[in-house]
Amino acid sequence: MEPFARSKEMKVTGFDAIGKKLDQMARFSEEIDGTLATVSFDAGDPESIEAALQEISDAIDEKTQSYERNDWVQGLAEQLKEHARNQVLEKAAAARTGSKE
Repeated sequence: MEPFARSKEMKVTGFDAIGKKLDQMARFSEEIDGTLATVSFDAGDPESIEAALQEISDAIDEKTQSYERNDWVQGLAEQLKEHARNQVLEKAAAARTGSKE
C-alpha cells in the first residue's frame, strides 16, 4: 500500500467571515470618502497642533465605531490616523519655516 493512496476530505471554512469583512470594508471606505475632519491649528503652538491631531483621531474613531470587531477596518483606521498626523506635522513645519506646501 502506498503512503498517499488514502483519500482524505478536508473542509475549508471561513469564507463567510471573509465576505463579511470585505462588505464592511467596502461600506467603511464609502463612509470615509471625502472630508473626515477640517481642523485648524497654530503652527507655533504644540498644544494647538496636538488638539488638531486629537480632533482628527476622534473623527476617525467615530467612523469606525460600528466596525469595532473588524480588524481590517481598525487597521485601515490606524493608517489613516498616521497619514493625517504626518500631514498636519508637515504643514505645521512648513508654516514655521515659511515654505509653501
